[in-house]
Amino acid sequence: MNAEGSNAAAGVWLYSHPQCLQHQPGAGHPESPQRLQVVLSALHGRFGSQLPIHQPQAARLELLRQTHHPRLVEQIQQLRPTDGVALIDGDTLISAGSWEAALLAAGAGVDAVDAILDGRCRRAFCAVRPPGHHATPTQAMGFCLFNNIAVAARHARNRGIERIAIADFDVHHGNGTQDIFWSDPSVSYFSSHQSPLYPGTGDPHETGRGNIHNAVLKSGSGSIEFRAAWSQELLPAMRALAPQWVMISAGFDAHYLDPLAGLAVTTEDFHWLTGELCRIADDSADGRVISMLEGGYSLSALSACAVTHVEALMEST
Repeated sequence: MNAEGSNAAAGVWLYSHPQCLQHQPGAGHPESPQRLQVVLSALHGRFGSQLPIHQPQAARLELLRQTHHPRLVEQIQQLRPTDGVALIDGDTLISAGSWEAALLAAGAGVDAVDAILDGRCRRAFCAVRPPGHHATPTQAMGFCLFNNIAVAARHARNRGIERIAIADFDVHHGNGTQDIFWSDPSVSYFSSHQSPLYPGTGDPHETGRGNIHNAVLKSGSGSIEFRAAWSQELLPAMRALAPQWVMISAGFDAHYLDPLAGLAVTTEDFHWLTGELCRIADDSADGRVISMLEGGYSLSALSACAVTHVEALMEST
């Protein structure tokens, strides 16, 4: 259901699109359409008509080219196979429906920025795929084609927002987001992630123009280490920034059930952190929060975490 005219979820809006299921990297690939299906099913089961789906428009190519090099945009457009998949690298594949899915995934954040700035909602969760935070200015990688959260931040900057904070709690470091904003102090990036782990970036000494903040978690780290990284390092730095917008790369693969990594974060930890991020947004950003789905490859953990994440987004709206 497209609910653009509804006031039923005036606080938090959900963005998704059926075309996001048509990005099909092949049988056995961890970033499967089923990930999105279980998220949407769990959200509908928990919230029902309180959280109707708003279908985004495709991101404009001009905005994609402001975030990525035009050659990357052209490469992804031209790689579309008529059947089967085309490989960008061993992990990152394109199917016949991937181009449209990627445009809509990026467009969800753009539409959410507009809806919030225009006063139609206060916060948004974009349940979309392919994910985005590994996509660099010049390279699609790590299951990601376009960097959805970076496109949303670029659009917010174009609309006059001067200080943006991007919080990334995916277990893998968002090297693409870091690269895109490395020299842009108007966008600050805050990441906790397991190290060593793909993609091998995210050392605390990687600081950009002072706008990059990385907290490393060793394999086996759980709630204590995760909450300490945010409460002692990342959240104080974000509060000092007084951002005018909080954006979230919401990857749930730091969960203890996830098969692709080695942290032991719990569902409750994601609820806690989402609430902390919302409090910062309430203090300096008129409550403005956009969250975009990234990783998470245990279907049971992913669906539970998505529900608790949206619950926390709703609690103070």
